[in-house]
Amino acid sequence: MLSVWTDNQRAEPGAERPDGARRRATIHDVARLAGVSRQTVSRAVNDKGEIDPATKERVLEAARLLDYRPSRFARGLVQKGAVTAGLVIPDLRNPFFPEVAAGVLEAAEQRGWQVVVWDSRIDEARERQALDVLSHQADAVVGYFKDPDDVLTRHLGGVPLVLLERGPQQTQFAAVGIDAATGVEQGLNHLVRAGHRRIGMLDGVHGPGPRRLAFLEQVRRLGLPVDEDWVVVCPEHSVAGGEDGMEQLLAARPGITAVFGFNDLIAVGAMRTARRHGRSVPDDLAVLGFDGLSLGELVDPALTTLHIDKRQLGRLAVEQVARLRAGEEPLRGADAWVVPELVVRSSA
Repeated sequence: MLSVWTDNQRAEPGAERPDGARRRATIHDVARLAGVSRQTVSRAVNDKGEIDPATKERVLEAARLLDYRPSRFARGLVQKGAVTAGLVIPDLRNPFFPEVAAGVLEAAEQRGWQVVVWDSRIDEARERQALDVLSHQADAVVGYFKDPDDVLTRHLGGVPLVLLERGPQQTQFAAVGIDAATGVEQGLNHLVRAGHRRIGMLDGVHGPGPRRLAFLEQVRRLGLPVDEDWVVVCPEHSVAGGEDGMEQLLAARPGITAVFGFNDLIAVGAMRTARRHGRSVPDDLAVLGFDGLSLGELVDPALTTLHIDKRQLGRLAVEQVARLRAGEEPLRGADAWVVPELVVRSSA
């Protein structure tokens, strides 16, 4: 079963909103107010017998004062029922993310789970709002989040969390990442073998994201005359963003012979701008993408890209959730990575 949150739907009363309203209380809040452990709160609200009556009354009074309602996950510890996973996606208009969501939905359906999808629209406030709401609506949360671990913890409410596209060494939470370094190495080696040395990058992230770091590391390793000044940040992860970014890159580095796009949409935009400037692809300018979208096969020339198995990304995320719910250690290392594969077509 799939449910999708839209902009017209509001968070439950008490959840934090962009207008600053108070978020829903968590089990941590009740435990802190009552001066007890989370386990004691759980025993009190679930009417377990092994608790001192006075302590139970103090916990229940704290819960009433905070308007606390146990999460579905907490109730699931004592009541068997359907599992609901919350999935937070940054932009459902970008064709990359529906494929990731499809992998989550397929794997969840195989386990008899249902999935609630939240589109955060690349907005950190909406990401935190999603955590506040889904931590009380779902048994686990999977998704893309920009905030550091300590901020996520404050909004999570104790349910299992699996982060997408964050490396296992970059977070205390379970994660599924993309091996950007291996992918970029494949792509740049291909461009260098074709004779390119003046290679620019159209990034989609402000700051040193994994793909830019891998790009800069590889150009250094290959001894290319390229540095941070050969990287332009596109205004958005779209074809239009790639067009704008390519205009800036050509103005700053008119001698480039190849460009590496943060994703396939940006790469397609780069090709459109190159043609407007009278540059033939790939004869005058080679273009390399990073996604493996079906769109890349439809453009002319067909896009050479680093293909990511996006459905596998989603399937691994569900596997991580299953492990956490079973009390097992999450996948780590290579088992939690999706490795891109170079797909050579006509653009590079």
